[in-house]
Amino acid sequence: MKLYDTKAISRVLNLSERRVRQLKDKGIISEYKAGTGLYDLIQTNHRYIDYLRNRNPDSEQAADYLTERALLVRAKRRDAEYDLAVKERELHAASDVMAVMSGMLTTFKARILAIPAKLSPILSKKTGKREIFRILKDSMEEALAELSDYGQAFGGEREDESYESGNA
Repeated sequence: MKLYDTKAISRVLNLSERRVRQLKDKGIISEYKAGTGLYDLIQTNHRYIDYLRNRNPDSEQAADYLTERALLVRAKRRDAEYDLAVKERELHAASDVMAVMSGMLTTFKARILAIPAKLSPILSKKTGKREIFRILKDSMEEALAELSDYGQAFGGEREDESYESGNA
């Protein structure tokens, strides 16, 4: 086994001779035999690398390549699944859902608020409770049916056709 002096170790580790001595004094690296000033290159190199890893555990060198690669592949897969769900219309952007729901609820509110104005002239001429009830119920069910048709609110088939023609 070949042993190296402080000057050679400092060149290999790209450190000053003084820094090599400081590392020896701290016990990070050690001489082959105490007091000789000679070092085993491989052992010294490994101990210095371990010191650097332990000093900064969040550094790029300390990260396990396979773990990082797995995280990257998982993120790419999730992104691809998201894009596919959007294209297959299984998933919608939150802003689209908010716009559609806002429009639907505004329309529903307007229809409900219009019922008294629309039906009051008709109901003023009616005297039978059952007939008044039926007219009111039909008008409310019509408004609720429009609210329940969320497929129409998201554009229905017309939007699918424009999407396919845009990407063909």
